[in-house]
Amino acid sequence: MFKRILIANRGEIACRVIKTARKLGIATVAVYSDADRDALHVRMADEAVHIGPPPANQSYIVIDKILDAIRQTGADAVHPGYGFLSENPLFADALRAENVTFIGPPPSAIEAMGDKITSKKLAAEAGVNTVPGHMGLIEDADHAVAIARSIGYPVMIKASAGGGGKGMRIAWNDEEAREGFQLSRNEAKSSFGDDRIFIEKFVTQPRHIEIQVLGDLHGNVIYLGERECSIQRRNQKIIEEAPSPFLDEATRRAMGEQAVALARAVGYASAGTVEFIVDGDRNFYFLEMNTRLQVEHPVTELITGLDLVEEMIRIAAGEPLRIRQEDVKLNGWAIESRLYAEDPYRNFLPSIGRLRRYRPPVEGQHADGAIVRNDTGVFEGGEISMYYDPMIAKLITHAPSREAAIELQAQALDAFYIDGIKHNIPFLTALMQHPRWRAGNLSTTFIQEEYPNGFEPRTPEGEDLQILAAVAAAIDHLHNCRRRKITGQMPGRPVTFAKRRVVDVGNGVRRRVIVDGELNGPTTVTLLDDDGNPSETLEIASKWWPGEPVWSGMVRDRDVSVQVRPILNGFELSYRGVRVP
Repeated sequence: MFKRILIANRGEIACRVIKTARKLGIATVAVYSDADRDALHVRMADEAVHIGPPPANQSYIVIDKILDAIRQTGADAVHPGYGFLSENPLFADALRAENVTFIGPPPSAIEAMGDKITSKKLAAEAGVNTVPGHMGLIEDADHAVAIARSIGYPVMIKASAGGGGKGMRIAWNDEEAREGFQLSRNEAKSSFGDDRIFIEKFVTQPRHIEIQVLGDLHGNVIYLGERECSIQRRNQKIIEEAPSPFLDEATRRAMGEQAVALARAVGYASAGTVEFIVDGDRNFYFLEMNTRLQVEHPVTELITGLDLVEEMIRIAAGEPLRIRQEDVKLNGWAIESRLYAEDPYRNFLPSIGRLRRYRPPVEGQHADGAIVRNDTGVFEGGEISMYYDPMIAKLITHAPSREAAIELQAQALDAFYIDGIKHNIPFLTALMQHPRWRAGNLSTTFIQEEYPNGFEPRTPEGEDLQILAAVAAAIDHLHNCRRRKITGQMPGRPVTFAKRRVVDVGNGVRRRVIVDGELNGPTTVTLLDDDGNPSETLEIASKWWPGEPVWSGMVRDRDVSVQVRPILNGFELSYRGVRVP
């Protein structure tokens, strides 16, 4: 086993690798740029080496600087994480020349799968379903139009060396094919230094479903079920889950076996992901293979009980896989939300700055076996930099059923308090309540179909309205109780407060309530109808105290978390994607 692993990355994935290495008793080395001098991964590692200025092309993706850090520290293995150098075969070759182990697949596999045209040809040869398309050289826009016509509209125009949604356009007619070809080519050239373009059939109402594979250096390859990643914005994944609510066992097995066949065909050894596009009839087609650890790997870990980083380390050290295909069991359901520093109310405009408050929900296993996990690379007081990916954290929940995992995810998002920058938690919490999402009726066009005019806060109604009104009344009642206690200690007549109140929950909606309870005791909130008659009574219990950013307690024997921000003459409450002053 390795003695010292250098993590050629930053942020949450670097922290994630450090945790597993620590569990295995392996020392770790972090690398950092000027912008990351005080970053969490630097604090967590046993050693840290400075590698240059903030821009990644002057630090994190400069191979010679990583090699210098290896020589300084004597690291005998490198984990690349994802992004940066993780899928660069030249980096893997450079490590091999230094007699340092690359914790990832062979360079030949990275190179074969890194080119989308080559990878599709190899996939077809391995018996993997591929989308009808043209994999040859496309000379110009006229040639692109001719190819698109022969395939049949709509078509997807994609950069061969692409990734992250760059160099990708959908064309529904000749004009869009002509324009899309030139735009994709220009973006591919600027982003990847490679302007090769290919065209394939665009699958309407597509679902993005991927298979996790593991292969060792002894020829063993298995698959670990699937992840559904159909909730995307601008071709970037936002929410992932495992397993998929759409696949049946026969389709899962067929996709898994084809993924394994492709991995075997390229001599794959490590953790990898084979991505498919799936139509409404469960026909599936190969998209690409990611020859690295995926951002969304935690959902697979939670339903299989495997630590994928540990498996990667053991495979790189020469150990055979410790499980066989028949040993793989999928247990329960896992949901992952990506928390980004962006403003959902302003078309997801990026947000940078200092995290004045960063209070994630409590991690760990609940009494019923459900799990909350938060993978992050930030801390309260730290900064979100303009130089790198704006991800703040990945919030993952696991429960026996999809419904329970979604409900737990919603609760955890409600309890996740961030101040100092804008973030997409309101959007994520609203998504958790969306009936189409809850029904599992997904596609990669979900967000553009359901939010064509951008994101707006949900309007409080039904049970959400009752809970917000009750919590608002309880908070106001607590403040009044405190004032009464203070007044009672002073000379003069003590002040009393009426139990009847009118709660303004925004959008012109008001609810009349009666509140009863003592300081530090249970509270009863009775909601009144338009005629002033009692319509609903809610028992509330909470240890919340003014100044705490999240009100947590029980409402009708249900765990509830509501974010509380003081404003002039009141509070702004946030709950389940609803924001009310």
